[in-house]
Amino acid sequence: MLLQVENVTRLFGQKAAVDRVSFAVDRPAFVGIIGRSGAGKSTLLRMMNRLTDATSGRILVERRDILALTGAARRAWQSQCAMIFQQFNLVPRMDVVSNVLHGILNRRSTLQTMFNLWSEADITRAIAILDRLGIAEQAPKRAEALSGGQQQRVAIARALMQDPKIILADEPIASLDPMNAQIVMDTLHRIHAEDGRMVIANLHTLDTARRYCDRVIGMRDGRIVFDGTPDQLTTGAARDIYGADDSFSESATSTAIETLPADAGYARAMLAT
Repeated sequence: MLLQVENVTRLFGQKAAVDRVSFAVDRPAFVGIIGRSGAGKSTLLRMMNRLTDATSGRILVERRDILALTGAARRAWQSQCAMIFQQFNLVPRMDVVSNVLHGILNRRSTLQTMFNLWSEADITRAIAILDRLGIAEQAPKRAEALSGGQQQRVAIARALMQDPKIILADEPIASLDPMNAQIVMDTLHRIHAEDGRMVIANLHTLDTARRYCDRVIGMRDGRIVFDGTPDQLTTGAARDIYGADDSFSESATSTAIETLPADAGYARAMLAT
């Protein structure tokens, strides 16, 4: 089994943010996790990356419990499990290529880090990754000069610089407009398909989960209440996940380009590049 989550719980005081969550992934799939705010999605991903400790349970990756790792072993795991955040977490005043190179900071000496010394091979690889994502021309610019969609692609490039086994994306498109959201999701899906990497993404829209994911997990109040294929994610199942009544409408959360009027052609052209 590639990934096995066994009865993982995280308590904050007496409240369970994640409550005895269990699931297994036996191949490098694209898994979407959906649920309303406070459902436990972000806490679950942060435990997988070891940014947050679990109260109990195990997370096995290729039969190794990553929750038991400490020190250098924990840092080594974090380099194999890249994290992409909603707010990008770039250094705004630093150039784009340096932000990408920060993906391998934990593999460098203190002296190299202090003086910002990078090998020619590392710089070439970083630019190649940016080129793959269609933003190589942005390499010398400050990260703060880029659009939100471009910044998120820089964050994806930084994750790829780590050459990770698993990419965790915590609401990667929540801060983006629909056009840039689809460009970013298309990028993540292409990386999954071409590289054979597992991607686990917290998402807030049902149409995105159906379009890009092989499997969808729904969380409510810290527990898994749905685990199935995109085809099984019916409106009724969504109501159960979100605790909604019959007035629940998916259209209010749609990121589909088809719902946009005049700019649809522009977005499709961007996706084709």
